[in-house]
Amino acid sequence: MGLELKGLTKRYAGVPVVDGISLSIGKGQLVCLLGPSGCGKTTTLRLIAGFAQPDAGEILVGGRRVSSPEGSDAPERRNMSMIFQSYALWPHMTVYENVAYGLRLRSLPKDEIARRTDTILAATHLEQLAQRYPGELSGGQQQRVSLARALVIEPETLLLDEPLSNLDANLREEMRFEIRRLHDKFRYTTVYVTHDQAEAMTTADLIVVMNQGAIEQAGTPEDIYQRPLTEFVARFIGGTNVFKGRANGAGSVECGGGLVLRCASGDFAQQGDTSVSVRHHDVQLAAAAAGGGQVNGMAGTVARHVYLGAHRDYLVTLANGDTVRAVTPVDVRFDAGDAVWLHFPPEHCRALAR
Repeated sequence: MGLELKGLTKRYAGVPVVDGISLSIGKGQLVCLLGPSGCGKTTTLRLIAGFAQPDAGEILVGGRRVSSPEGSDAPERRNMSMIFQSYALWPHMTVYENVAYGLRLRSLPKDEIARRTDTILAATHLEQLAQRYPGELSGGQQQRVSLARALVIEPETLLLDEPLSNLDANLREEMRFEIRRLHDKFRYTTVYVTHDQAEAMTTADLIVVMNQGAIEQAGTPEDIYQRPLTEFVARFIGGTNVFKGRANGAGSVECGGGLVLRCASGDFAQQGDTSVSVRHHDVQLAAAAAGGGQVNGMAGTVARHVYLGAHRDYLVTLANGDTVRAVTPVDVRFDAGDAVWLHFPPEHCRALAR
């Protein structure tokens, strides 16, 4: 067994920041806590690390309770490593000395320190930089040193708090794959906090989407993206158009203004409102003359057109007054003010009862 959270709750000034969450993380699994600022993901990580004590619930590592309202193990007794947003490297130490520091604190034999430090420097591709100082490294290299320092002590659990937020876009993309590569090599139980969906999709075995201190949905990256259970998850992961309407009992949702969307997946409310999620890139645009019937389609007018190299991004005002974003191949070209027909393929329309 890896890491288990049972009814975990933390309040500040009486307000729950983490609100009764329960989660089981298998040994060797990489789990991303994903959500907007203020959703409770970093507080959850701090509770796991032992930097805060829960007001209710408990945390177990390998079946051993390490946190509860009655008492918590100190952070240094949990066999965990934590990587923060800042690299927190010792500026007066070389790369080698920074990585070996945790082993020296544990008073390991010199030959064991050298063996383990050399091994982790090789795994993180830092051998050639071993005698440099942090000020002589790029941001990506410093982050790899931070990872090496955390991994060299062979923790039972690895915790990462927005570790790539200080890197530029290209380095972030590179380090996502590096974190996943190192995880596949060492298979530590890992909890990774991020607000970046691309980081979560790239690195995670399991994504846990959090909202207002609670778990909104947990699943594989494909589950979260293809099969969102709520409007919040659909909007947060990947970007989507959400239409409000009422299920008509025939596998369709009447969205007002004559727009009817037949949905091939999702949950329809027995009574009351049902929303429909359609991803931006699943909306099909054609010239107005190519339009068809009203089911899963409607006329509109292009309000905005942006060329983004690999694709085009459109904002379209529908005839019923709704606005829709559509991401199309570059060869689909319309200008602002053009009349268009939008088609929402049923296989890409997902009903959301919750």
